[in-house]
Formats: sequence, structure tokens, C-alpha cells
Amino acid sequence: MKHQKKARELGRPASQRKALLRSLLSSLIIKGKITTTEAKAKEIKKKIDPLINKAKKLEDKALEVVVLRNLNNDLSQTAVKKLTGEFIKRFIKRNSGYTRIAKLNSLRNDNAEMAVIEFVD
Repeated sequence: MKHQKKARELGRPASQRKALLRSLLSSLIIKGKITTTEAKAKEIKKKIDPLINKAKKLEDKALEVVVLRNLNNDLSQTAVKKLTGEFIKRFIKRNSGYTRIAKLNSLRNDNAEMAVIEFVD
């Protein structure tokens, strides 16, 4: 059940929020590091751990089709290829905590708190 597990709305309707998170997750996987607002970075951090854990399950051939289908729903094609190739080897010994958030100075115009989210090691 989803009691008291409210996610941040990020000032957008549900469809725009889902598209935003999908593009931010794909950008993080492809580039390795992105600068965004602190709220978006915290949402990305919440979503990236389960995706990497799903990609690690590709070792089991019985789950491969299901896992790839789930990853394709959440990420772009290039991000899925990079996630299933490079990231499995990179994070094989780590169970969680794949990313870190470093706070930056806030923006001058609207005082939004900025942060950099990047992969650990």
C-alpha cells in the first residue's frame, strides 16, 4: 500500500513530472553527473537505486526479458544500453547508495537551491 509515501510534485502535472524524471534519469546515466535543483536531485536519487538493482538482475536469464521491458519504460534506449553494460560491472559489489548529492549555491534570480547529483566511484 502507498500510505504516507507522497512524492514531490515538482510543480507539474503527473504526465509532465514522469517525463521530466525519465529525461533526468537518462541524462544522469549517460553523462554521469548533472546539475539540477535539490528537490529534483532527491527524487532522482530515490528512483535510480531500484533501476540499477533491476539491471543487476540481468544475470538471471529467466528475468532478462521482464527486466529489460521495465527498464525501457523508465529510460531512453541509450541509457538502458549503458546501464546494462557498464553499470553492472561498475556497481557489482555495491548494494545501494550509487549516487551522491552535493549542494551548490542557490540561483540569483529565483533563489532555487541547486545541487549536483553524480555516481559514486
